[in-house]
Amino acid sequence: MNSTMPTARSPRRRLRAAVLGATVAAALLTVTACQSDDDGDAAAPPRPTASATATGAPEPTAPTTDSGTGTGTATPAGTPSATETGTGDSGETGGGNGTEHPDCRATDLNTEVELQDPAGETPRHFLLTVTNNTRKPCVLNDAPVLRLKAGNDAPIVETLGEPDTEPVVVEGGGKAYAGLYVFGNDEGGEAEYDQSDRFTATLVAGEGTELAGTLIFDLPDGLDTVSVDDAARLNGWAGTEGLAMRPISLL
Repeated sequence: MNSTMPTARSPRRRLRAAVLGATVAAALLTVTACQSDDDGDAAAPPRPTASATATGAPEPTAPTTDSGTGTGTATPAGTPSATETGTGDSGETGGGNGTEHPDCRATDLNTEVELQDPAGETPRHFLLTVTNNTRKPCVLNDAPVLRLKAGNDAPIVETLGEPDTEPVVVEGGGKAYAGLYVFGNDEGGEAEYDQSDRFTATLVAGEGTELAGTLIFDLPDGLDTVSVDDAARLNGWAGTEGLAMRPISLL
């Protein structure tokens, strides 16, 4: 009897050990799976819901030029400025004289006449001088509309050759000059001539189509009148006395 009992109980013990081992293994797998799920939930970012997307902060919009007064308009990025496109202010003033300075006004200029002929000779050559009595530069355009007598009915003196179309900038307190020849015939000649006690010069605006005031040039001291005729010629505005008088002195 005693020799057969261990052999009969051995299969039961093996079966019970196998069941117990399987149970432990299943428990371990369950714990591991739970830990893996906890780690995955902690690492993954929260998913936005439909309500969060709909009520979230609005996307930023492009900046505008609105100053707060309600009149500003949006400016698309990359739009060139007026300076870059050339549509802004060009800086030209005074009727388009091609400079950044305005045309000279007759009321801002002082006038002077100097006789260039030696004493005892017939007065023919004169230097007309204007002085800018303001502190700001101004521009003289072309040649003035010059008459040897007052009044719009007096004939206009012809310019000598082609007039210089470059504007002359007269600095504040500065001067500009024009050369004038008034008489081409000896006294007692057959040509008709007249007497004049002053010259008038009407300024021309920058675009050359308008007049911008008239200057009066009184004769220098010692001359009550001078003889004038149709041989008179004018050399327009220049920045120096030499440039103004050089071609006139040859007449």
